[in-house]
Amino acid sequence: MFDIVCSKAPGWRRQPSTLLLGMEPRVPSAAFLQAALANELRALAPLAGIGPRRLPSRGPYARRGLCPASSSGLEPSAAMASSSSSSGGSAIQIPSRLPLLLTPEAVLLPGSTMRASVDSPGNMQLVRSRLLKGTSLKSTIIGVIPDTSDPASDLDALPPLHRIGTAALAVQVVGSNWPKPHYTLLITGLCRFQILQLVKEKPYPIADVEQLDRLEQFTNKSQTEEELGELSEQLYKYAVQLVEMLDMSVPAVAKLRRLLDNLPREALPDILTSIIRTSNQEKLQILDAIGLEERFKMTIPLLVRQIEVVERLAEGPTPAADTATRDLLEMIRLQHQTLRLMLDQDRHAEAARPRDNFGRRKFPKFGKDGDPMAFLTLFEQVVAIRPIRRLNHIPGTAEEEEEDEDHDDVVVLEKKIRASSMSEQALKVCMKEVKRLKKMPQSMPEYALTRNYLELMVELPWNKSTKDRLDIRAARILLDNDHYAMEKLKKRVLEYLAVRQLKSNLKGPILCFVGPPGVGKTSVGRSVAKTLGREFHRIALGGVCDQSDIRGHRRTYVGSMPGRIINGLKTVGVNNPVFLLDEVDKLGKSLQGDPAAALLEVLDPEQNHSFTDHYLNVAFDLSQVLFIATANTTATIPPALLDRMEILQVPGYTQEEKTEIAHRHLIPKQLEQHGLTPQQIQIPQEATLAIITRYTREAGVRSLDRKFGAICRAVAVKVAEGQHKEAKPDRSEATEGEDCRENIAEDAKPDAISDTADLALPPEMPILIDFHALKDILGPPMYELEVSERLNQPGVAIGLAWTPLGGEIMFVEASRMDGEGQLTLTGQLGDVMKESAHLAISWLRSNAKKYQLTNASGSFDLLDNTDIHLHFPAGAVTKDGPSAGVTIVTCLASLFSGRLVRSDVAMTGEITLRGLVLPVGGIKDKVLAAHRAGLKRIIIPQRNEKDLEEIAANVRQDLNFVMTSCLDEVLNAAFDGGFSAKARLDHFDSKL
Repeated sequence: MFDIVCSKAPGWRRQPSTLLLGMEPRVPSAAFLQAALANELRALAPLAGIGPRRLPSRGPYARRGLCPASSSGLEPSAAMASSSSSSGGSAIQIPSRLPLLLTPEAVLLPGSTMRASVDSPGNMQLVRSRLLKGTSLKSTIIGVIPDTSDPASDLDALPPLHRIGTAALAVQVVGSNWPKPHYTLLITGLCRFQILQLVKEKPYPIADVEQLDRLEQFTNKSQTEEELGELSEQLYKYAVQLVEMLDMSVPAVAKLRRLLDNLPREALPDILTSIIRTSNQEKLQILDAIGLEERFKMTIPLLVRQIEVVERLAEGPTPAADTATRDLLEMIRLQHQTLRLMLDQDRHAEAARPRDNFGRRKFPKFGKDGDPMAFLTLFEQVVAIRPIRRLNHIPGTAEEEEEDEDHDDVVVLEKKIRASSMSEQALKVCMKEVKRLKKMPQSMPEYALTRNYLELMVELPWNKSTKDRLDIRAARILLDNDHYAMEKLKKRVLEYLAVRQLKSNLKGPILCFVGPPGVGKTSVGRSVAKTLGREFHRIALGGVCDQSDIRGHRRTYVGSMPGRIINGLKTVGVNNPVFLLDEVDKLGKSLQGDPAAALLEVLDPEQNHSFTDHYLNVAFDLSQVLFIATANTTATIPPALLDRMEILQVPGYTQEEKTEIAHRHLIPKQLEQHGLTPQQIQIPQEATLAIITRYTREAGVRSLDRKFGAICRAVAVKVAEGQHKEAKPDRSEATEGEDCRENIAEDAKPDAISDTADLALPPEMPILIDFHALKDILGPPMYELEVSERLNQPGVAIGLAWTPLGGEIMFVEASRMDGEGQLTLTGQLGDVMKESAHLAISWLRSNAKKYQLTNASGSFDLLDNTDIHLHFPAGAVTKDGPSAGVTIVTCLASLFSGRLVRSDVAMTGEITLRGLVLPVGGIKDKVLAAHRAGLKRIIIPQRNEKDLEEIAANVRQDLNFVMTSCLDEVLNAAFDGGFSAKARLDHFDSKL
């Protein structure tokens, strides 16, 4: 932005500016302005708000003859009178040719100040060519003409010009490019003029004008009273009455009352009309009133109306009265800003003041109370008293005073801050910001930032909370209705409710649900909030790599905002919601910080009672918030963050659980989403089990849900086609259709989609989904039971692996060939799994004689002239971990012994060099994967027996668990008849 300000320093000086529009304005100084005023517009200052000053009697300007030489120290009026008489008594004139600024929004009166927005082409060109490039005082004087044309008319054509305008001084120019290029002018009215002739229209209008008001020192007070008589006295009486309705205890108001006795009466109509509430049409009538008598007659009714509004306001606030008061105060503020701007230029220009013959700086002197400058100084004092006091102060009516102040936005905001139950520290910070906001002009960018900050502080739920529903029996019923299985999660929620009944100020627990996708972790969090009767808010943390998303940005940055925690509290409006931190294991890390480290304070029960967001910069209590985090794995969660959370494992579902969930929740939901009813479609449990086993293989139920959606869409097509045919049947076609349906019913089943019935005929309801329908809708099965087919040769074993998506079965294949004793490993294996393979071959080589294991040449050195190749299928998937050790040993033992591993056996466990079997993790997910694959015998480490308690009883009944502590036991359980050296069976060579 940039400013052009009428300064009060000698000569021309450059004003520092931001070259937003590529321009650097220059500002005339006050001493130069005084000299030019004395020579060209000697009496322009009184109405412009600069006021008659004592002009220097010595110095360079006096020697040049630019101001009257007066060694006797005349007053300004005497000096100007002397100058006027010396020049022949001619009146001081404004330039006879002025550029015209069209103002469609307001009317400028002499002695008043107005901000005008400039965005039309003509006005923009006037500012660029005249105000920004001018080098003389004349370049800052423009003619302001009210634009009374229709706003919908052609913008390019010059509208008919109003006959009367106001010569004005451009005090300030502010330019901006947002949202479009425009200027904002601060202009002060000088006098009226009349357009004689339009000289040119492009690029901006210029006209020859005739001055209508005199610009000399105001006439004598007694002379004005004689000319106007009762009108002058009546206007003065109403002005005094309006001022006395103010709070007279304010010094500025008392001074205003004294100034009314000394102000020239002819200046009152224009000044008062511009301050009180009037319409543009009324101001236009005052502008057109050239004669003083006519002007006084028009102003008196406006004053009377303003007095009546204030009186009604004293009786009781009304919207109309409040609006009038706000308009009055806004006009006073504008006058105040203009004068403040000019006074600031005075302070900046003190160092450049001219000096007298003795080297002392010269300062202009303000007049006494009768000086018009003193009148404008009064406005500065009135508006500087903030908050602005009630206009009609009546002792003892504090409630009415508060209701009046509600219409001031800052006052309303301050009341909300005091009414909010925020902490003492936050209240102190807010009140400090409110004081800064009151002293800050609205045009400053920091004003909006401070206001947004205070509004956020008011909207936060400092002490607002919801009441928990603590009925444990109702909570258990609600959880059972929403979710099947998940007994561990339900038990933890009920425990929290029980403790909450015994202790009301219990801090919210920090829970973390860990499990594969699609098992219902997020939906359980929503059900917990529903059970407790609390608000629910979900925060997705996947991919977040900036700590400011958690803790917010500091307010020193442009576009700063609070973090997601504070924003969530603002959204829910209570301080005890249920926050779901989704995908906490997928947090990123970048140069902007580590969001996982920022969560340490949020998820620590000992610290989050004073959580400090960077944007708020004050502590906020999060101890009542129930945080629930979700993750697929704990491997990627930092240990410090993991230590602060209570981990609850959410395993995958068994086939029976999936079947129950499908018929309780998934199928009814899909029917509702597709507009179907149970009378139109039936999905038996046999079809559901077929979908689970042959079309999906997952720990959760998301793929299963999508399969049901595909079935419902196919059925919806059939139903819609049938309705269309029934709505518009042809008689002959309908008869033929009935015969055709009868014939079809004899040859085929009428309740299957896959029947060869005529597609033009409506299907019979309900439509039954059988195996044929599944193949037609979902295609051929995606998964086949190939376990027995892949174990028909030696050197193949089945292991169990854990993934973030749940448990999986994993085949291990081995082959040997003549070579140099190398071990080759393929299948994208990690370092740990490669080490397990080397451990397995080393253990077998050291125990080859015990188990009579030989290579192709009959040597007990298994790697003598023999290469071994181990492969783990699904080579595109990265694999790692120690749990494949026992599987590799079994696979190699089968290869070198020539015996087949049992086709119904799967195993997991870590091995040591001495043949011990160590425990591993993920037992439940691995067991469920084996159960889904149809395996019957599971070999697990002895020390993992305790993990079997988490598995459902019906699954344990279907499986045979073999607990092993050493590799001897593993080999005996993996082969039919055991695997001992004494009872060695004949073997045959592997064909791999």
